[in-house]
Amino acid sequence: MFKGLKADLDSVIERDPAARSRLEVFFLYSGFKAVRSHRKAHWFYKHNMKFIARFISQRSRHKTGIEIHPGAKIGKGLFIDHGMGVVIGETTEIGDNCTIYQNVTLGGTGKDIGKRHPTLGNNVMVGSGAKVLGPFKVGDNARIAAGAVVLKEVPANATAVGVPAKVVRINGIKSECLDQIHFSDPVNLEICKLKKRVEELEKALKKSEGEAGEAAAPKAQPLHSRN
Repeated sequence: MFKGLKADLDSVIERDPAARSRLEVFFLYSGFKAVRSHRKAHWFYKHNMKFIARFISQRSRHKTGIEIHPGAKIGKGLFIDHGMGVVIGETTEIGDNCTIYQNVTLGGTGKDIGKRHPTLGNNVMVGSGAKVLGPFKVGDNARIAAGAVVLKEVPANATAVGVPAKVVRINGIKSECLDQIHFSDPVNLEICKLKKRVEELEKALKKSEGEAGEAAAPKAQPLHSRN
């Protein structure tokens, strides 16, 4: 328990520049309090003491504004930044060292039974106001932009942007170098590709016109042939 507590504290210190000390995080950060309460509630949930588990989770909800079902499985180092309005459903699974911002929903579509909520891999970041709905996987190091609505699987090392979210691969960028607003825009990427293609075609056209002009121009005769 002590190692898990330390990992949760360290995750806040590492990722929040406003955090001044572990003591401040322990007593004053609502996201940390919600995760700490969830770990207690989850223990009771696993040992079939569902009422106590639910009581702890609801008490934490009223205190922090963060609702985490006691059945959710959460790895070490989860950082819920600000946290107000965060909802995490019963069958949600969250890997290690993930970051979740305010007003995020990890929920179901209302049509599934059994596994109804998403599974987040390790080092996943979910931007503020994002909704991830359904029993699919969000891969390791994936990024979900602020306000995105994700309804299908997100591959590892990719971002999901927009409503409904579209996936854009990110290669060669470490996860800690990205935040919740600086993402590759899929529309802009396609526009840039088209612009580059047009430029290449224009260059090729100019080159072919120049070669055709040279071939059609009369060649100058030597001086001795004029005499």
